[in-house]
Amino acid sequence: MTRPERPLRLRPLPDADWDDRCRSALASLIPAERDNVHGAGNVLATLLRHPDLTGAYLPFNAYLLRDSTLSPRIREVALLRVVHHGNCEYLWSHHIPIAARAGLSPDDIDAVRSGNSVDRRDQMVIQAVDDLTADSTIAQTTWEELAQVFTDQQCMDLVFTIGGYLLLAMAVNTFGVQEEHK
Repeated sequence: MTRPERPLRLRPLPDADWDDRCRSALASLIPAERDNVHGAGNVLATLLRHPDLTGAYLPFNAYLLRDSTLSPRIREVALLRVVHHGNCEYLWSHHIPIAARAGLSPDDIDAVRSGNSVDRRDQMVIQAVDDLTADSTIAQTTWEELAQVFTDQQCMDLVFTIGGYLLLAMAVNTFGVQEEHK
């Protein structure tokens, strides 16, 4: 998924401009020792240009990332597929190591990108992402397959994970969030 970088439209908020509102906005997602531009990363530091929005958004994002009923593997399959659809290189590259920790092999990750997984659950999730990004709904046949292996709560979390990360991919792309310099 190598695409040209997006034009930088909003720069990360410099550390010197972080105040208590900024730190409070980050508290639901990152520990206090990471509340600086380097520790937070460019996405969060950019979002801090609007601390009220960030404070409202991050608890939802933290739920999707850490607390939903989906397994880490299923979450990462959905997330990678949706950011692939959203052409968001930044989120794709940042989630590859997270996906690996969640149990996805390089072949699994390639299957998510291509849309052809041999793993039945992964393929169902890929299809759900494809359905939602194409038509803003999950097709009935896909939903019935999901309902055979996931609870109602997991199906709901899946829809919100897909939508939540599509929203984040759109924001990252539109703001032109750039990779961190290592």
